Amino acid sequence: MARLTTRFWVDAYLARLSFQNIPAYVTAHGDDSAGAVLVKLATLDGRARAFARSFDLMSGERRWEELTSGDEREVDASVAKQRSFDPDLWVIEVEDRQGRHLLDEEGLA
Repeated sequence: MARLTTRFWVDAYLARLSFQNIPAYVTAHGDDSAGAVLVKLATLDGRARAFARSFDLMSGERRWEELTSGDEREVDASVAKQRSFDPDLWVIEVEDRQGRHLLDEEGLA
């Protein structure tokens, strides 16, 4: 089974967010074909959360896990640290007061 490129997944995710009127921006463009993706959710109240996709070796299942949450500046520092380790990392910033990120929807893992 062929894998989707990261760029294709990012474009599809941004389109899904757009359909729900949830603003989102690519703040770091990683490798188009195989870069990892980090999603930062800013709730526009000074708080934020960051998510990364993980892979469960036992079940073979992919899922999104929260890396960090709290003050937005602290989350930004954590995202910057992740970027320093992985220059191919994509960072998508989602802005939603209700805390919607859609990562828990089918097809996004």
